[in-house]
Amino acid sequence: MKVRFAPSPTGWLHVGNARPALANWLEARKRGGTFTLRLDDTDTERSKPEYAQGIEEDLRWLGLDWDEFFRQSDRLERYAAAAEKLKKAGFLYPCLESEEELNFKREQRRKQGRAPIYDRGALKMTAEQLERALANGKQPYYRFKLNTRTVSWRDGVLGERNVKLPSLSDPVLIRADGSFLYTFTSVVDDLETGITHVIRGEDHVTNTGIQIDIIEALSGRPNRIHFAHMPLLTDAEGGQLSKRLGSISLRQFRRDGIEPEAITGYLAALGTSRDPVAGTPRDLIRDWDITRVSHSPARFDTKQLLALNRKHLHGLDFAAVRERLPEGADEAFWLAVRGNLDLLPEVRDWFDVARGDITVPEQPEERDLLRAALDALPPEPWDEATWPGWTAAVSGATGRKGKALFLPLRRALTGEEHGPDLKTFLPLIGRERAAVRLRRSIG
Repeated sequence: MKVRFAPSPTGWLHVGNARPALANWLEARKRGGTFTLRLDDTDTERSKPEYAQGIEEDLRWLGLDWDEFFRQSDRLERYAAAAEKLKKAGFLYPCLESEEELNFKREQRRKQGRAPIYDRGALKMTAEQLERALANGKQPYYRFKLNTRTVSWRDGVLGERNVKLPSLSDPVLIRADGSFLYTFTSVVDDLETGITHVIRGEDHVTNTGIQIDIIEALSGRPNRIHFAHMPLLTDAEGGQLSKRLGSISLRQFRRDGIEPEAITGYLAALGTSRDPVAGTPRDLIRDWDITRVSHSPARFDTKQLLALNRKHLHGLDFAAVRERLPEGADEAFWLAVRGNLDLLPEVRDWFDVARGDITVPEQPEERDLLRAALDALPPEPWDEATWPGWTAAVSGATGRKGKALFLPLRRALTGEEHGPDLKTFLPLIGRERAAVRLRRSIG
């Protein structure tokens, strides 16, 4: 088995293309195959080096590695050779119509009640007419002559699929400037690099029918590549998930503090009946089965992702996060605060509360309670018994209980109304800071 992930470096990776990237990787690793990363960078105007670098960085961040890597821009001579082969066989033919002429033809066909596809008018040109046009400075572009048949295949996700080629325009494979389009270069690469399975989004189904026709024209034999198309992702309301939204880019999720294990676990379960479980790609191999992916679009809900991220964080041990915690943070601190985190960057705020000099609200209406609490502060060392023992003493002195006792104390000690269990967090604050904050809250 040999699969490929082939993004175009024209933007940042987002969850819509991270999903097939993960699916390809899981298939290759589960079945002992080869995973190839190919950058489809023949669009020289939109392809940027920073995007190419970003794709590699984001894939590594997710935990995806690759066995082979190449750029299409390094294989231009191979595409030219393949194009010559198709020209000689009569599959590639030159066209000279301008975009305005094509639009006019399409409109005329619509008025006649016919499908607005290309009418193959260029095939009526004689060799002399073409030579004259070239002599006058015209630059032809090239279309692939589709067969008059229906292409069928057994899709690895969607089941039986058919594409009626006569209902489609002959695709342009080479632009007038000589550059090659994805539809063509992808087929050449898949054939020459021995790709056995193509796993991608459902938006490529029609394209697959065309590419199978090109595959067979180039190879001279029936198609041997297996295709699987994953239904596209929608947003939480079922609407189209825009690829241009920065909020769904892997780079933004990374900045926001989402753990990569949450993303891979969530994407691997999307569209299946399984509940998502956070994990590295290697953790997910055993339960992965592409045949479980539903035929229906899957809803990508950032709230569900955040909930999975939260659950994952709450279960991480100190060793897993040690290098990403503030300097000086120890295991006791991590165990005290991890259950209160949605995102790991929030740990900095709680470290400041535990070890820093923070501003706490003045509570003049709670002056008597806070004075009693200050007077009852026990000597150090403090441990998990300090908080229940101290609050019992304050309750006995003031008659306060429950929320009326605990909430003013939490505000005074942390500046917040919610947070980590003070049984484990109070010893991190220490007696000196606690006394200072109680005095400030008294005002």
